[in-house]
Amino acid sequence: MSRVLVAMSGGVDSSVAAALLAEEGHEVVGATMRTFCYSEAPGQGKTCCGLDGITDARRVAHALGIPHYVFDVEEDFTRDVIDDFVAEYAEGRTPNPCVRCNGNTKFRDLLARGRALGCDRIASGHYVRMTHAPDGSFLSRGRDRDKDQSYFLWGLPRDMVPSLLFPLGELTKSEVRARARALGLVTADKAESQEICFVPTGDYRDLLVKKLGPVHPALERGLLVRRDGTVVGEHHGYAGYTVGQRRGLGGGFSEPYFVLEIRPWTRDVVVGTREELLRDEVGIGELNWLGAAPSPGARLLVQLRSRAPAVEARAHAVEDDGLVLVLAEPQAAVTPGQSAVIYAGERLLGGGRIVAAEVAARV
Repeated sequence: MSRVLVAMSGGVDSSVAAALLAEEGHEVVGATMRTFCYSEAPGQGKTCCGLDGITDARRVAHALGIPHYVFDVEEDFTRDVIDDFVAEYAEGRTPNPCVRCNGNTKFRDLLARGRALGCDRIASGHYVRMTHAPDGSFLSRGRDRDKDQSYFLWGLPRDMVPSLLFPLGELTKSEVRARARALGLVTADKAESQEICFVPTGDYRDLLVKKLGPVHPALERGLLVRRDGTVVGEHHGYAGYTVGQRRGLGGGFSEPYFVLEIRPWTRDVVVGTREELLRDEVGIGELNWLGAAPSPGARLLVQLRSRAPAVEARAHAVEDDGLVLVLAEPQAAVTPGQSAVIYAGERLLGGGRIVAAEVAARV
């Protein structure tokens, strides 16, 4: 058996992950990451990574009879996640901070600190399956498709994968809660946080005002326009919009309008019909492959949003720093800044950030 460092957020999933590994006979060490300054957060940071999370993780570790550490990663988290989050919105893109945290801060830091503590494996409560095969170790979708979190892990360093454990990959959420209740864990019925951990107010624009200042162009008034330049309204800052958004555009239109594009250089938010929103070609940058990169012409599955189904696509152009996918069917709300995560069936191949979306399908 291994000595395993388990990331414990203070939620039910990571609590059960630690418990299962301990039951299997592993020497388990619990760790919670302090990612930001809770003293500035209303309600003392009541999110998955807040002070109550640290307290609950410590209580679970005590109940399981395992040591528990708190790691201060505020500096790295601020640089890699929060600053990136703010910069992306300032450029008119829509980031996914959980992807950024997993790929740039959380797992890298845990592995380094775990090795310093004599741990040869690290584990988390993500709903992802791990497979060890002759051609290497790889990640696949969790059995509970409603909770599958493989989408958030495409940015992991490839050489780290063999050191990972995901004890919940074969379980459903209901099974996890049942196990927690049977063990009497204090987190058994704890509600899941729906907030971005560093935005406890629930409104990310509060953070943008704090970081950018209220007179930043991203937060200033601008125009709602059609693609031909026709002005149809005003907005209160393009950082408050994302491609595919319908709410907050005002009324009086002959048919529903959606955000089609954000132009930070003019502060315009381009709006139009749902048909105008459809795209069938996706440009992807910041690529990371957990296996071999696909060849041009390869048939793949790509997931373009965390809650969207995967859709069929063909690799049109594959380069070291970019990939162009042609979608089998046009998709709405293909949003720059979001992740495009690539699969072969259930297997996670890798992914990247969406940099462009066009109407230019090739046959």
